[in-house]
Amino acid sequence: MKSNRLFGIACALALAAGSQAQAADLLIGVVGPMTGQYAAFGDQMRRGAELAVENINKQGGINGQAVKLEVGDDACDPKQAVAVANQLVTKHVVAVIGHYCSGSSIPASAVYNDAGILQITPASTNPALTEDAAKKGWNNVFRVCGRDDKQGVVAGNFINDRFHDKRIAILHDKSAYGKGLADETKKQINSKGIKEVSYDAINAGEKDYTSLITRLKGDRIELVYIGGYHPDVGLIIRQAREQGYMAQFMSGDANATDELGGIAGPAADGFLFTFGPDARKNPAAKSTVEQFTAKGFDPEGYTLYTVAALQVYSTAANATKSTKVDVLSKQIKAGTFKTVIGDLSYDEKGDVKDPKYLIYVWKNGKYAEL
Repeated sequence: MKSNRLFGIACALALAAGSQAQAADLLIGVVGPMTGQYAAFGDQMRRGAELAVENINKQGGINGQAVKLEVGDDACDPKQAVAVANQLVTKHVVAVIGHYCSGSSIPASAVYNDAGILQITPASTNPALTEDAAKKGWNNVFRVCGRDDKQGVVAGNFINDRFHDKRIAILHDKSAYGKGLADETKKQINSKGIKEVSYDAINAGEKDYTSLITRLKGDRIELVYIGGYHPDVGLIIRQAREQGYMAQFMSGDANATDELGGIAGPAADGFLFTFGPDARKNPAAKSTVEQFTAKGFDPEGYTLYTVAALQVYSTAANATKSTKVDVLSKQIKAGTFKTVIGDLSYDEKGDVKDPKYLIYVWKNGKYAEL
């Protein structure tokens, strides 16, 4: 009887110790479109976060505590993003890596600010995310990617250099990202004296863009710039080519996925888009890329940007021995961080200083720097 009682006490102590160890873990959220038509990017983010956490824990964690990942799915829907953000608050995450879509990051940032949680997005490029936060006096919002007012300048300058004498149409999908990027590109070409023939919105998720293509053909459009995501862009390009419409198509960084080639097929050849320098080619990413390759995954698109976001957070938290927003915000804005996408330093709004954008072209089912 005594031995049974001692055994029970030992089990209780073991369970208590396990609970304490689990409670000591730092919980970090990663949120993106894990389901839905943009799930390719959610997969990039999840895989990037998982590997980053694996490496952080191998190196002793953050402030001696192991990191545990909490994955959230917002499907790039603003309402779902707010719901997921509130769930993460109740789970006591110390930071959030996300969201992917600007339309999700912007409303979710208010939830994180109220809860005192640091947010670092790998991919949300709408300037309003950090601009609005700064105007409100928030200090919790950062990104490791550039902004659309920088990306739009690069796209606009390229259009001016190569297509200034062409008939141009600008389209957007009504999203915070798509409209924001289209507007910034429009602003830049207009500043160069180029006036687009048409500026229109499309309905994201449509399956038949015949009427749109017919209208573009009727207007004799030679360059179509689309602010939008790869499912719609890829489908428009494919259907255009099927109808014999051979205009040049161009878009932004939300097309940095092999899935666009799968949607558009051979019609993708010649398609242009803007994106940051290919992080897979950065010497700082060599060992990380090899880790992904060993797992059978190509870390394209925003995979390495997600790794970088966690590197910024863990470096700042380890340096300050803190997870408090006020402390971390000052540290991030004051420092330079070595990451897999290069050295990052920040301005007072939480934006990366001097972000770079390049032009990419699709050829033979793959994209590469032009």
